[in-house]
Amino acid sequence: MVATTGQVSAASRLLHLSQPAVSAQVRQLEHECGRPLLVRTARGVRLNDAGRALLEYAQRVHQLLDEAALAISAEEETGGELVLAASTTIASSVVPQVLASFLRSHRGLQVRVEVGNTTQVLAWVGEGRAPLGLVEGHARAARIRLERYLDDELVPVVSAQAPAELLRVRSVDALRSVPLLWREPGSGTRAVLERALRRAGVRHGAQAGDLQLGSNEAIHGAVMLGLGVGFLSRWSIQGELAQGRLRVLPVPGLRVERAFSWVLPVDVPSGIAGRFLRHARASPPPLLHP
Repeated sequence: MVATTGQVSAASRLLHLSQPAVSAQVRQLEHECGRPLLVRTARGVRLNDAGRALLEYAQRVHQLLDEAALAISAEEETGGELVLAASTTIASSVVPQVLASFLRSHRGLQVRVEVGNTTQVLAWVGEGRAPLGLVEGHARAARIRLERYLDDELVPVVSAQAPAELLRVRSVDALRSVPLLWREPGSGTRAVLERALRRAGVRHGAQAGDLQLGSNEAIHGAVMLGLGVGFLSRWSIQGELAQGRLRVLPVPGLRVERAFSWVLPVDVPSGIAGRFLRHARASPPPLLHP
């Protein structure tokens, strides 16, 4: 938890321990390892090389324990309802794959997936409306913690039948002169894209000729109609890439990376939600077109 949050104080709150207790456990772990694991700074802590190596093994041990829990829960009573909250892209492109594999060994469950934006999902889990959720990015909110799950990337795509000016885009400079398809201001997807384009020195926001659309589904539809370059999650376009209906534009020097993360209450989810979480951790869905 210290490695995840970057702060002893934040880890202590999530673990329901005092800061001195957490610090003492970290010091004991460093003593057992025979070397420091953290670099202390005025803003918090970060892992050094030894800490990163240990964290990787700890995560692997954690996954093995999840697999063990799945193995011994096979005889648990089935039935009941699984409630999950998810943001739009994840609800349509990731959740069905995980549910399909989970339900093969948990027949008879009822499933309810609440779909909203990132802010709504954080609130639902924080309020107890859903025992766990999945969102894009690394947002923060009270009474919840986030755990990285899957890597994602927003890639520039056009229709295979798009106008030639769009199909010829091969550089960040070329993005200056073609229509881009944006989400609305305040969207997490838009914020990620704007930061990446600013870092690449391409754009500082929408310009004349661009389109602003209120959902990723609307951007997807506009891309298919050849109205501009859209930035869509690789997870959401696997089918279109396989069918050759969409093309990813090769734009060296531009990477729009983000992550899908679990939204969890402070206490570990139990019951059906806990079994689903363990299954999803142990059997993440594959990205067919990375």
